[in-house]
Amino acid sequence: MTSPLTPSAPASASPARWTPRLWGTLLVLCAAMFLDALDTSMVGVALPSIGADLGLTTSALQWVVSGYILGYGGLLLLGGRAADLLGRRQVFLVALGVFAVASVLGALVDSGPLLIASRFTKGLSAAFTAPAGLSIITTTFAEGPLRNRALSIYTTCAATGFSMGLVLSGLLTEASWRLTMLLPAPIALVALLAGLKLLPRGARPEDHSGYDVPGAVLGTAAMLLLVFTVVQAPESGWASARTLLSFAVVAVLLAVFVRVERRSAGPLIRLGVLRSGSQLRAQLGAMAFFGSYVSFQFLVTQYMQSLLGWSALHTALAFLPAATLVALSSTKVGAVVDRFGTPRLIAVGFALLSIAYVLFLGADLHPVYATAVLPTMLLIGASCALVFPSLNIQATDGVSDDEQGMVSGLLNTSFQVGGALFLAVVTAVVTAHAPAHASPQAVLDSYRPGLIVVTAVAVAGLLLTLPGLRTRRPQRTVVVTRSTPEERDAVCAGVHD
Repeated sequence: MTSPLTPSAPASASPARWTPRLWGTLLVLCAAMFLDALDTSMVGVALPSIGADLGLTTSALQWVVSGYILGYGGLLLLGGRAADLLGRRQVFLVALGVFAVASVLGALVDSGPLLIASRFTKGLSAAFTAPAGLSIITTTFAEGPLRNRALSIYTTCAATGFSMGLVLSGLLTEASWRLTMLLPAPIALVALLAGLKLLPRGARPEDHSGYDVPGAVLGTAAMLLLVFTVVQAPESGWASARTLLSFAVVAVLLAVFVRVERRSAGPLIRLGVLRSGSQLRAQLGAMAFFGSYVSFQFLVTQYMQSLLGWSALHTALAFLPAATLVALSSTKVGAVVDRFGTPRLIAVGFALLSIAYVLFLGADLHPVYATAVLPTMLLIGASCALVFPSLNIQATDGVSDDEQGMVSGLLNTSFQVGGALFLAVVTAVVTAHAPAHASPQAVLDSYRPGLIVVTAVAVAGLLLTLPGLRTRRPQRTVVVTRSTPEERDAVCAGVHD
């Protein structure tokens, strides 16, 4: 046990040079991250074909997407802690196997409810692979240049998978939407077989303080209900009795959860980690970054397909420059982080993101791609290349090995909850300004308030990062372990920036 004022030990030592086995380990973990993003983006283009084939209404089709988000966002906290206590390798491989099976079942179903169930199962499995995979990286690659480079490559796979999913879905849906459901299965199977051989065997902690069953139940219930409420709010109404009651129940569950965590000997989330300014900024930054981008992509996809008449493939190719820029910079970002630190890169990234959104506010019904769309996409790509890996590095930097899964789960929860929350808000704003039977120009005008909200979220993310710029160089977070609830309340966990 770490003394109250002693910094946590660094991650497990790794060699100064990358060995073939280290590369193999990273590729397996990157495959899982790639799959998560690929699966999320592919289903969107296939929705019209799914609805026509299975006879689903628009509200039912929403749950093909929302079912995945519900399982993913609702169980991430539990998945992160399970990786710490049950073994990261075991949790990762079992969840990856479940993902492969659910992909096959999703391609074979003949009813909407079964398809939604398979999507929920895939989201649930991703809630375990994502924090387990990230914590394997942070405990395998030594903190510093090695880990920074690994994380920059790892996080690049999300952007690459998301963009490739759009393109592949446009191609596969032409043959059958079932191919979009099936494609992740063989990739997951190959990653699983490689992982059995390459992933390091970490020892399970023998001296942990037990399993926080009440915290797991309360935390999971709160996250599931929160994501469910946010996803349903645009349809039910933000001020409806159902929505307000659901938010009230979420608040009660979270209050009880916090009380349980403060008193638990082995909490699901050690709340003291959020007393670190850099950790809190990473979590809030994740919400703002992913929430603004998901909302922007939703609006722009509608704009390109519904108003401009572009095909799904044409729309996907329009986003491709952003992903290409991220992919090309993946091996370089780690060195940039080493030199400038995560706070500066996150601030610059949010500034670029804000400028990109402002530029798109002037979009019209007859855009010239090279001047009206491409600059925004390139700025978004540069922003993703800087912000996404930097947030992952900042959130996991200085955290002890036995809490890497917990922090990874918390960060991924911030990404997912931010995406669900801000997308629901932007959708509600656009719907409120959309006149019935409007002209294309009126529809475009109804999108602008949503784009303004998206821009405001990005600017808020920029403002959140500014306090972190006061220090000249990044500081390592000090993780403190306390043996009693009284000490937990009395001792500050982390460096206050």
